[in-house]
Amino acid sequence: MKKLFLLFVAVYAVASSYNNKMLDKISKTKATKSFAFAVMGDNRDGEYVLKKIIAHMNQNSSIQFALNNGDLVPDGYKKEFTGYVKTIQTSNKPILSVIGNHELPWYGGESNYEKIFGQTYFSFIFGNSYFIILDDSDEKGVFEKQYSWLDKELKKSQSYQNRFVFMHVPLYDPRKGAYQKGHSLKKIQNAKKLNDLFDRYGVTMLFCSHIHSYFRGFWHKTPYIITGGAGAPLKKEGFYHYVKVAVSGNTINYKVVKVDAEPLGIMGEIMQSVKDVLSLH
Repeated sequence: MKKLFLLFVAVYAVASSYNNKMLDKISKTKATKSFAFAVMGDNRDGEYVLKKIIAHMNQNSSIQFALNNGDLVPDGYKKEFTGYVKTIQTSNKPILSVIGNHELPWYGGESNYEKIFGQTYFSFIFGNSYFIILDDSDEKGVFEKQYSWLDKELKKSQSYQNRFVFMHVPLYDPRKGAYQKGHSLKKIQNAKKLNDLFDRYGVTMLFCSHIHSYFRGFWHKTPYIITGGAGAPLKKEGFYHYVKVAVSGNTINYKVVKVDAEPLGIMGEIMQSVKDVLSLH
């Protein structure tokens, strides 16, 4: 009886997670041959930028849902997640939240993510497209259990027109040259293993974040977009933005939507960090 009760609690916790509620809303949205979704990443302690992105998306009726590709909060504290959820609840469309490295610091942020958002990797189907969300938040890669799951998911996705994959930490760092390690996966052999898998199954687009800028290109046969401009301190070449993906039959358009927000600057970032720490006490 006790085991049955614990199983019920576990199932209920997953079923009632915030991401599952968003997936339920997405499933009730009419899927047509033409639809659009948005992708952003790395809002972290730049709530003022995230609010502007959400306000902009709210005015765009063609966007049916969005994915925030990790680094949702600065340090993984429960109070930070609570504040983040309040912010994304201002959206008039579902937002799925992907786990990033800032969600699992050494003091147990991952458990806070899972308590609120549920499973760290999952998939869903919308119209003619298969969406796969991965957990590479440890910055090392995707290991045996998840890799096996990913292989099966990519096989299933072959009967769909598009395969969109999301992972916070990119395979490589494009600023370092072709297929080089930088602010990317720490184990290059794991990056290559994933790259080979994506190539084999014809991934339509791989979305990454982690680098606070925007890049687009190919890793071997796999096209990628790095979008990390949702509010965290920008890199020199970076700008605040999100990406609108419009799917229309056989055509997919990727539009970078710039957001008008002033970078905080060094002193502003320091003050924001102090504010984040004080807000936890």
